[in-house]
Amino acid sequence: MPENKFFPEIRGNFGFGCMRLPMKDGEVDYPRFCEMTDAFLEAGFNYFDTAHGYIGGRSETAIRDCVVKRHPRQSFLLTDKLTDPYFKSQQDIRPFFERQLEWCGVDHFDFYLMHAQDKNNYQKFKRCKAYETAYGFKQEGLIRHFGISFHDKAEVLDRILTEHPEIEIVQIQFNYVDYEDASVESRKVYEVCEKHNKPVIVMEPVKGGSLVNLPPAADAILRELGEYSNAAYAVRFAASFPNMAMVLSGMSDISQMRDNISAMRDFRPLNEREFEAIAKVCAIFRRLDLVPCTACRYCVEENHCPKEILIPDIFAALNSHEAFHNWNSKFYYESVITGGGHGKASDCIRCGKCEKVCPQHLEIRNLLQTAAKAFEG
Repeated sequence: MPENKFFPEIRGNFGFGCMRLPMKDGEVDYPRFCEMTDAFLEAGFNYFDTAHGYIGGRSETAIRDCVVKRHPRQSFLLTDKLTDPYFKSQQDIRPFFERQLEWCGVDHFDFYLMHAQDKNNYQKFKRCKAYETAYGFKQEGLIRHFGISFHDKAEVLDRILTEHPEIEIVQIQFNYVDYEDASVESRKVYEVCEKHNKPVIVMEPVKGGSLVNLPPAADAILRELGEYSNAAYAVRFAASFPNMAMVLSGMSDISQMRDNISAMRDFRPLNEREFEAIAKVCAIFRRLDLVPCTACRYCVEENHCPKEILIPDIFAALNSHEAFHNWNSKFYYESVITGGGHGKASDCIRCGKCEKVCPQHLEIRNLLQTAAKAFEG
C-alpha cells in the first residue's frame, strides 16, 4: 500500500465515502455496512467521510454504531462537515458541532470541512465567521485538520484559498468526464489547489455511479484493456494526479468495496495506454447529451421537494434513455413514480428549492420538463 505523502496518519490513498450506504427498508443495513467497514479496515485503509445531511443524519449514527463502537479510535480517521442548512448564525455553530460529535460517538474529528462551498454560501460562512469558529475547534484539539469541500468554478476557489491560507486540504469533484467540463472545471479547480499548495481529496470519482454502467461503445474500450472494472479505472484516474491525498468512493455493497480495494491496495497510476483509452471514453460522453447529476440527493433530502419528486432517479432514467435508447429507461421511470406516492416529472411546481442546494448548479426545473416530454408525452 502506498504511503500517504501529505498526511502520514492516513493509510493509503483511498477513503470510504459514507453518503451512499447499503439500505434496507429506508434505514442503513447495519450488518452489510459492518461487513464493508471491516473489509475496508482489514485491507489497511482507515479514512471515513460523512456529513450530517447524508442519508438524513443516518450516516453519522451508522458510523457511530458500525465503526466507532466496534473498533479502537486510533484504528480509523473520521471526517465530518459544517453544512449550510444547519446554522443561521455564528452562535449556532458550536452547538451543532458538539451534536455531531455525539451523533458520531467521538471526542474529536480528524478532519473537519466547510461543506460544499460555492460563491453563494461562502458569503454566509464569512458573515457567520464559520471559518474562524471551526479553526478555533482545531486550537482546542476538537479537530486535527481544517479544510473545505468545494463545488464551484476555479476563480471562486482561488479567492477562498487566498482569503483563508489556514485551509489545510480541499475536497473537490474530480473524474475523467468532468476533467475538461466547462460547468465543473475539475482540471482548473485542481490546478488552483496546486497553485496554493493544498493537497486534494477527490469526491465523485465515479460520478455518482455514472462511470460504472457506460454506454456500450465506451464500455467496449475499457473492456479491451481487460484488467480492471469500469469503476476501478475511474478511481485510478483520479488517484493518478500528484497532488491527490485521497480518493473517496461511495460504496453500497461489499462487491463494490472489494473491487475498489483490489484496485487501490496496490495502487498503480494509469499508464499511457490507459490514459488514451479514457480519452476515447470521454469523447463518446461528449457526444451524448447527459444530465451531469451525481445523485448526491441534496435536492430531495436536504431541501424537501414539496411534490415528492425523486429528482436524481428521474435524471438517471433520462440519462439511460439518451445513452441506450431502449425500453428499460421508460420502465425504470415508471417504477420511480409509482412507488411510494412520488411525483412525476410533470408535477414540478417550479418552486426552485431543489436548484438552491444542487452542487452541480443544474437547471432542474427545465430538466424535469425535458424528462416529462421524454417519458410522459
